[in-house]
Amino acid sequence: MTFNGTWKVDRNDNYDKFMEQMGVNLVKRKLAAHDNLKITIAQNGDNFTVNESSTFRTVEITFTLGVPFEYSLADGTEISGTWAKEGDKLVGKFSRKDNGKELLTVREIIADELVQSYHYDGVDAKRVFKRA
Repeated sequence: MTFNGTWKVDRNDNYDKFMEQMGVNLVKRKLAAHDNLKITIAQNGDNFTVNESSTFRTVEITFTLGVPFEYSLADGTEISGTWAKEGDKLVGKFSRKDNGKELLTVREIIADELVQSYHYDGVDAKRVFKRA
């Protein structure tokens, strides 16, 4: 239950370049850079409920480790894939529905921060969250 709790975005690393690679337009990228994202994670065994709340939307995501599900990113991009636990990390492997390219997301606790790393089409980025 390491991930349980509420996390507020603190800083981004290469996030604008990542969003650009994902095809997010300039206006949406500028807004997303200051979205005040807050994530609340509740884990019960292999089942997770994640509430994402930002300046632009609030959404609840439920998933079970290893079970495929579909999700719509904040910019409307549709993806499908799974989350798995690899050691102390949550690893999400998703495929974009529009072009089939893979989006890899890794969540891990480093010190007392939640670090969410992204890899898409040769570009890496991170968002770092602190407990809210």
